[in-house]
Amino acid sequence: MITEMSFQKRAVLFATLSSIAYMDKKPATKEAKKLGFTTIEFYDKDGAQAYRFMSSEDLVIACRGTQPTEWNDIKADLKAIPVLAETVGLVHKGFKKEVDDLWPMIQEDLERKVNQNKNVWFTGHSLGAAMTTIMASRCNCDADMPDVDEVYTYGSPRVGWRRYVKSLNVTHHRFVNNNDIVTRVPLRIMGYRHHGTRHYFDRNGKIGQSGLKDRIVGMWNGWMKGNIDSIADHDIGQYIVNCEDIPAYKNITHFFPKDAVAFFERGF
Repeated sequence: MITEMSFQKRAVLFATLSSIAYMDKKPATKEAKKLGFTTIEFYDKDGAQAYRFMSSEDLVIACRGTQPTEWNDIKADLKAIPVLAETVGLVHKGFKKEVDDLWPMIQEDLERKVNQNKNVWFTGHSLGAAMTTIMASRCNCDADMPDVDEVYTYGSPRVGWRRYVKSLNVTHHRFVNNNDIVTRVPLRIMGYRHHGTRHYFDRNGKIGQSGLKDRIVGMWNGWMKGNIDSIADHDIGQYIVNCEDIPAYKNITHFFPKDAVAFFERGF
């Protein structure tokens, strides 16, 4: 049961499910069952894709991120035009379109009576992180839908404008790995903002506070290894490794100073 897991165990679980979401259904089913999920459903429409991983107590929606070979994913990332959200404020047009394609199927599943008493979680990486944030907000704004327990995202781009972000009534843990370039787009100057409590991994993969020195050294270390650091840091596999190294406290605030927690909760 996910509610009984520590924060660290949840972070690893959802990062792993976000990675599994990139797999075809057969290997994804095999891997998800190893984690205790008994029912796996794959949603796919016009290139927008997500999985439903379900057990007797929990239901997890994991959205698939950008695949370089999928033109539909690339188009979604590039459509950074702000449009009216289903709830309030302005949201990224491309991300919204991906959600719109899948939402009728996911909404029907979540509204089923058999799922009403399950704990509901959303997760995703990259484009999938943006999609899952939008989905969770829609779920919590609909009285006929079950409440979302928490959202866990990895390498998420900015999703919407300030009013939209402030309206999201959902607990969201947003993980950022050092110089991950995707977490810095669309640009703030375009009006876009992040949502959720940010958990930043420094250049050594440790939870901490970001700073210019840490980012520059991280970039230099990546260059010395022959990597483009801003791209390498976006890899979901690295997020999994970093989450495995989070101190195993039940509550994240136990190992953050109060002022740092307040800073992260502002969503910068």
